Amino acid sequence: MTMPFASKANSKVTLDAAAWAFNIVTSVGIIMVNKALMATYGFSFATTLTGLHFAATTLMTLVLRWMGHIQSSHLPPSEILKFILFANFSIVGMNVSLMWNSVGFYQIAKLSMIPVSCFLEVVLDKMRYSRNTKLSILLVLLGVAICTVTDMSVNVKGFIAAFVAVWATALQQYYVHYLQRKYALGSFNLLGHTAPAQAASLLLLGPFVDYCLTNKTVGAYPYTLTSVFFIILSCTIAIGTNLSQFICIGRFSAVTFQVLGHMKTILVLTLGFLFFGKDGLNLQVVLGMVIAIMGMIWYGNASSKPGGTETQNLSSPNLKPQKQNGLLESIELDEKV
Repeated sequence: MTMPFASKANSKVTLDAAAWAFNIVTSVGIIMVNKALMATYGFSFATTLTGLHFAATTLMTLVLRWMGHIQSSHLPPSEILKFILFANFSIVGMNVSLMWNSVGFYQIAKLSMIPVSCFLEVVLDKMRYSRNTKLSILLVLLGVAICTVTDMSVNVKGFIAAFVAVWATALQQYYVHYLQRKYALGSFNLLGHTAPAQAASLLLLGPFVDYCLTNKTVGAYPYTLTSVFFIILSCTIAIGTNLSQFICIGRFSAVTFQVLGHMKTILVLTLGFLFFGKDGLNLQVVLGMVIAIMGMIWYGNASSKPGGTETQNLSSPNLKPQKQNGLLESIELDEKV
């Protein structure tokens, strides 16, 4: 009896690590590609680019369904609509917040997603966090704040944009976990339901939103072979980024995704210093990175212990696994106990 349990536990640890590695590599990769695309080639149409990302993801899910790797599943249109509203307000809100706020306040707003996600889990899932888990989260927030927050200025419209962006992002990430758990959907299935609607809505609204933010039209951009290559590369990596986000939130929680996700912030800063110059690299930034990494290690240890995070059993009558076929089946459905 011990061996099968140990084998299952080891398998889960391996799959958890693979899911995080997949998310980190694709997320950091797309940030670096987009940074080159926007900074070097002047493609500043972030909302439209996100629409293209979801169009590529939609194409991937259609191909996999045609190949038989994804079987049909059900998600009510009302749930899709709510998810799309949260997701699109998150994307547009973040872009507007970055434009209207200082970089320092923008980073503070991003950090506030963790306490907001905690609040949602406490209220909606009756989650309880141990003292060490709470302190480790605070240590991560402190470390990331030290190495990313510099200037701090805020205005009314920038605050409103940040407020909408933070709550929409937290709700969207919570809803990923909620929908996978309630309808027993795998990551590919959930993407198959939501990506087409997100692609259509963002490609329709994106050019208008980008024009309001940049006073430029996406059609007037001087496309070159190199810039088109970077756009295609960004869309290709985005498929992995979108999938890995759904996998990680489905396997863990929105809070864990946010806390350990700040490892990507540290990696982006490090790679930025390596590839784009060492301006801004100082003792404060290094100290913040070290504190944040210590907090992440502490969080991983504290939250994995008995009592680290506890929730009531909210089993749903809808939790009948929908039949999956092969592809990533072992990591599709939530294995939480």
